[in-house]
Amino acid sequence: MKIIVVGCGRLGSELIYRLFQHGHEITVVDVKPSAFDKLPPDFIGRLNEGDAMNQEVLHRAGIEQAEALAAVTSSDAINLVIGHIASQIYHVPKIVARNFEPNCCSIFDCFGMQMIASSSWGAQRLEEMLYQSDVRSVFSAGNGEVEIYELTISAMWAGHPLIDILTVDGCIVAALTRAGRAILPQNDTILGVGDIIHVSATFEGIDALRYKLGVSPKE
Repeated sequence: MKIIVVGCGRLGSELIYRLFQHGHEITVVDVKPSAFDKLPPDFIGRLNEGDAMNQEVLHRAGIEQAEALAAVTSSDAINLVIGHIASQIYHVPKIVARNFEPNCCSIFDCFGMQMIASSSWGAQRLEEMLYQSDVRSVFSAGNGEVEIYELTISAMWAGHPLIDILTVDGCIVAALTRAGRAILPQNDTILGVGDIIHVSATFEGIDALRYKLGVSPKE
């Protein structure tokens, strides 16, 4: 895939190298030539110094042939404008932008632009990691509004039907794995020690489920 990444800071350089390692054809744009020094020495791609809001710079980066664009500078305004230009003028099929300031999230929504709020998402993940280790996130959708969590059934809940632990809002069971074999469980599926449950849940839902799992079934 031909991908343009605008912004070669800490986040941008990490993204660029990951995309390169997966075999994509990467073009990097940044206003500071020194920013390219953050890329590993084995990176192979096109480096373009300049302001990406200048159409000449975008032409030089190959915007007409781009299949995807990531705007990941530290300026929300720049990311919004570049993403909007790429979408509305050049019709780039896939566009994602970085949201730097949490209070600007609503503006991205108004533009209908897919974005990652790195600070909000990171804060939520850190908060989750401070909680119990028996429930961990394995997949995050959007900006973490809904995630897939993995939890292991303890002896306290063994012998009880699945429905007994799902009397909380904001949780849906996606799968149950037992002895290495995954199934789509029913509400009356009896839980066993060591069963692994994958749950799709909101942050509030998984917080309630954590509490539920820590309470005896008799309480």
